[in-house]
Amino acid sequence: MTKSVSEFKRYAIYYAPEAGDLADFGASWLGWDLAAGAAVDHPVVEGLDVAALTDVPRKYGLHGTVKPPFRLADGMTVEALMEATQAFCATRAPVVLDELQLTSLGRFLALTVQGNAMALNDLAGATVAALDPFRAPLNAAELAKRRQSRLSERQEALLAQWGYPYVMEEFRFHLTMTGKVPKAQLENIRKRMEPLLTPILPRPFVIRDLCLVGEDQEGMFHLIHRYALSG
Repeated sequence: MTKSVSEFKRYAIYYAPEAGDLADFGASWLGWDLAAGAAVDHPVVEGLDVAALTDVPRKYGLHGTVKPPFRLADGMTVEALMEATQAFCATRAPVVLDELQLTSLGRFLALTVQGNAMALNDLAGATVAALDPFRAPLNAAELAKRRQSRLSERQEALLAQWGYPYVMEEFRFHLTMTGKVPKAQLENIRKRMEPLLTPILPRPFVIRDLCLVGEDQEGMFHLIHRYALSG
């Protein structure tokens, strides 16, 4: 990462694949390498406009959100956030899951966890709570944006408490692979992607660390540091 950690406008905690085939594919597929903080050429896939398919999720890089993006609260520093993230991760053990699979979520495709995800959900909820003192309250524009999604009563309560409606029991871990597409096209896209992904998806799928990431002024996310789950 070449940018100063203080240059970012928002921060988040992600799962991001370690260096290897999945990370390389994700960077190329989305067109953005989270770890390098750089654009990457898309693969050529017959019958697919990969650049158009990935336009919306590109800026985030290949990731699974654990604590959603937030602005730093007044009086909080990035250095303190880094120390707190490291201290938290030192209390948590790696999470071992069965596997990832390419599935459709509404109108987009994502890698989702197959099998029991209770340990992962517990880790995500604990991360949200432990680092919440660093999160600035949502402003009126941010609240309005979230409320465009027709939130349930519970999601509204989670938004008020944690700054995001899809945390705690509403959390669904996923690695977004496309933006929204017409439902009639989802199966065709999935069939073209699956041969590229299946050989490189980890079995078991192990989360060994969490990543602190930052959003630059252009809206692109960068890896700041990996923190081992060493508890």
